[in-house]
Amino acid sequence: MNANEPLPDQSLADAVVDRLRAAISSGMYAPGEHLVERRLAHEFGISHIPLREALARLTEEGLVVRLPRRGARVASLTPRMLEEVSSLRVVLEQFVVRRLKGRFTPDAHAGLQAIVDQMLLAADQHDLVRVHELDQQFHQRLWELTDNSLLVEVAAQMRSRTSHFYRAAAASLAPDELRRHAYSHQELLDVIASGDVRAAERAMAKHVEDAARRIVDAQVTGMEEL
Repeated sequence: MNANEPLPDQSLADAVVDRLRAAISSGMYAPGEHLVERRLAHEFGISHIPLREALARLTEEGLVVRLPRRGARVASLTPRMLEEVSSLRVVLEQFVVRRLKGRFTPDAHAGLQAIVDQMLLAADQHDLVRVHELDQQFHQRLWELTDNSLLVEVAAQMRSRTSHFYRAAAASLAPDELRRHAYSHQELLDVIASGDVRAAERAMAKHVEDAARRIVDAQVTGMEEL
């Protein structure tokens, strides 16, 4: 992604929100990094007004923190924020599993299996970026299968708050751990396909909680290396 690419034909604030959200999720802007308004306005070729509107909206999403006289920074993940987001994600993702009953067709299963197969291959190649992308695709597809547009929107917003931390956590995994992470999606898919909703709910909760645990482990490791 190039910040200097022309902005699409939509409101400037919307375009900047999309561009900055993607940059934060991809790790281009690291947690705690200062977002300098003058530099960003120059890169996007816009005035400060739509930029400040975009930063305000990203603040509402929890991706940016704005402090008086200290400007805007990419939000850092506190233990409390991680617990709040993860616990809410468990509730949402378990609701997703319940909504899949009667909607999990053979075609839906095949599509998810194809994603998992690609994820396992990417893990074998230690392609961290591809594993992360496919991880997102897997969950996005599950949300879409619920046929509930509001659920898709809320679930995506919850994941976006921690997406860059999931990416950083994956980057700290050893090859066998990355393979294990990819295979956890196969295990989850198999339980969902079994039709046992209670078992699928338990598996989904464990899946989300394991992801949160990887973030904590990655942060502890990072502190030890300082």
